[in-house]
Amino acid sequence: MRPLLLDTCAVLKLANGEFGKFSRSAMKAMREADILYVSPISEWEISLKWKQGGIELPLEPRALMHKLMNAYSLSLVPLSEEVMFKATELPDIHRDPADRFIIATAMLGNMVVVTTDHRFPQYGVSVVS
Repeated sequence: MRPLLLDTCAVLKLANGEFGKFSRSAMKAMREADILYVSPISEWEISLKWKQGGIELPLEPRALMHKLMNAYSLSLVPLSEEVMFKATELPDIHRDPADRFIIATAMLGNMVVVTTDHRFPQYGVSVVS
């Protein structure tokens, strides 16, 4: 199986223990994946939303991410210069900058994204929702 990249919403579901919100296919893919990746952009997005009061978390973002990384053996995928340029070159199907970075990361790393966002596949990115 190709590497899996969790989008920010998937990371938040893990953080909140909302396993029932994942589809059976997503749960199966995550269980069978050799490595589950998270983009540093998701860490940034979660921290920003928490700071602005847009989301509640069981811990402050840094501690939460460290806990999740250990509990689920998550790995950070590098945020490279190539990812940054690719994110800006994408068509304007999706305007959320964080999602554009995740899409670019998936494209360049030949990854499958765990997401329920219906716009991701419009970029030719494989998803499991």
